[in-house]
Amino acid sequence: MTLSLCMIVKNEEDVLGRCLNSCATLFDEIIIVDTGSTDNTINIAKKYTDKVYSYEWVDDFAKARNYSFSKNTCDYIMWLDADDVIPEPELEKLKLLKQVLNEKIDVVMLKYAISFDENNQPVFTYYRERILKASANPTWEDPVHEAITPWGNIVYYDIKIEHRKPSTHTSSGRNLKIYDNLVKSKVQLKPRQLFYYARELYFNNKYRKAINIFKKFLSTTNGYKENYIEACLNLSKCYQCLNQKENALKSLFSSFYYDTPRAEILCEIGNLYLIDNNYYSAIYYYTLATQCEKPTKSGGFVLEECYDFLPYLQLCVCYYYSGNYEKSKEFHIKAKHLKPNNPIVINNDKIFNS
Repeated sequence: MTLSLCMIVKNEEDVLGRCLNSCATLFDEIIIVDTGSTDNTINIAKKYTDKVYSYEWVDDFAKARNYSFSKNTCDYIMWLDADDVIPEPELEKLKLLKQVLNEKIDVVMLKYAISFDENNQPVFTYYRERILKASANPTWEDPVHEAITPWGNIVYYDIKIEHRKPSTHTSSGRNLKIYDNLVKSKVQLKPRQLFYYARELYFNNKYRKAINIFKKFLSTTNGYKENYIEACLNLSKCYQCLNQKENALKSLFSSFYYDTPRAEILCEIGNLYLIDNNYYSAIYYYTLATQCEKPTKSGGFVLEECYDFLPYLQLCVCYYYSGNYEKSKEFHIKAKHLKPNNPIVINNDKIFNS
């Protein structure tokens, strides 16, 4: 089976070469669609492929990605962003995967790592629809936070694509502007769009408006379960920013309606109790977090540290200040075993060894 890489880019001269260097040998075809670069992006792209196309940007990521897919001539299509990287061990796994691709497979879900710790290890991952059967005409939807709805025979592989934004990257507010323009145009936002619109408002510190949109999303019934759970978490954070702790707690507890408790939610509940020096309640929820199973194939955002390292760290603190130094040290050792180079672990080590 042949495999094509389809990308959309704009002013990515700092990262595009890094991305393509990490993965070009995997593909039978590389298609790069430029949406208006004013830097050296196009020249860099042409070093790797002669299939470089220009596309007039219309504030719609889905349309641009669909245009890139329309140029494909291979059996399967894979997409990447310019600031993505495929580490060498993951590339070798992908080459093996390519050998077993067959027409019975419609969608391949791969892990997407978007945040990393002090040891450069992924801490925030989720599955994305990454490789798609071309003959099924996979179609991107939504102008922002675009996605393809998986269909048919979906297979999951423990292979990570890493999203490595440059340290100089700053948010432009572009996504929020697109949503604001949709609203001004009287477009009726679908549940998924409401969720991401509320997130953009939250990320841009517009907490009161974000609260309203999160509530509107949570009043819908045909959205995605993992989005509802994360909406409860982000709604809580909005309330915290407005110093409304009671509403913040209520929002977190409301997530239990949608599914069994997630460790991310339990850690946040623990944090709120810890802030109030309610150590015993905090201990209860942090302990529950350590007992949660990672929902690896849920498709939701998974903050992996919340399932072990972070609750260990916080249990160390809670037991210390509640006077149980033996238990405190026990959880310090557990945290140290996972991340010995973490600055907080190093500082705690000094306290226990003093």
